[in-house]
Amino acid sequence: MLNSLKDVTALKVNPARLRSANHDEIKAGATTDIYFVNTRDVLASVGKLDTEVTAEIFTRTTGMFAGLDEVMELLKDSPVKVEALPEGEYFSPKEVVMRIRGPYGAFGYHETNLLGILSSSCAWATAARECVEAANGKPVLVFGARHLHPAIAPVMESMAVKFGGCTAASCILGAKLCGREPSGTVPHAAILIMGDTLKLAEAYDAAMPPEVGRTFLVDTFHDECEEALRLAEAMGDRLGAVRLDTPGERGGVTAELVKEMRYRLNHAGFGRVKIVVSGGLNPERIKTLAEAGADIFGVGSYIAHAVPMDMTMDLKEVAGKPVAKRGRLPGVLENPRLVAIK
Repeated sequence: MLNSLKDVTALKVNPARLRSANHDEIKAGATTDIYFVNTRDVLASVGKLDTEVTAEIFTRTTGMFAGLDEVMELLKDSPVKVEALPEGEYFSPKEVVMRIRGPYGAFGYHETNLLGILSSSCAWATAARECVEAANGKPVLVFGARHLHPAIAPVMESMAVKFGGCTAASCILGAKLCGREPSGTVPHAAILIMGDTLKLAEAYDAAMPPEVGRTFLVDTFHDECEEALRLAEAMGDRLGAVRLDTPGERGGVTAELVKEMRYRLNHAGFGRVKIVVSGGLNPERIKTLAEAGADIFGVGSYIAHAVPMDMTMDLKEVAGKPVAKRGRLPGVLENPRLVAIK
């Protein structure tokens, strides 16, 4: 642990590495703001580092609470008591979502990390739930790993599944962290290399185990509806779904396109073939495309780019006495929804 400014000064970092922090660096405090280490030195110099305090965390927005498991991983060896909202619960503006009691020196240096974890986790879970609710019972898959640094992409996808309600994740580690197997078939690149959508589908069908789904993009070379029918006729019952990811340069995935594809598949006797849609989806587009006949939704950027929520941690008691900075109410703010975690 970086206990003092002296420890920070002595820390040597090789720049020839991935720039993301590893778990040991986070736990040691290497990702905290320097002023929390300065505070340790100052308080230790006057014998007040281990003053008993109560800290409360809140935000100014509405959202879904998530990230508690990682916070508790940081605090598991600290002699503190923790109360928090259950993960997956919605919170209101300025509602206390977590309360920590104990010696300031045992957790204060982690303020940056605690707030960062909750800020992003709550945002991702909230955005995912918005998409799931818009889909009205139809599956939503999270495909957002490519929109984030790989160090945090698994966190985002696991939050989207565990608390946002997404059915599956494409990021391998993100899915595994939820106890799931990753979901996905092949990208446009595979079809472009093969030179034909059906040839790729047949090669995939021959190479992959039967329990792996057969879902293929149909917007690479030809008209989407014609390509979907071509696959359905050739593969029969082995084809589970076709995926529309038509780029914006060609108008994107529209309700009209989904309606036409659903009609043509049904008319040709392939009503069991599902339609997966992806590409710049948000709750409004999901709702529209669901009503048009889309069955499954692959969402990336809307979840991954969710704006982190401004989390604040205030000391509300010091040595048993109510305190607060100007503009805040001194003392503990009761919230009967909090439950004891540690």
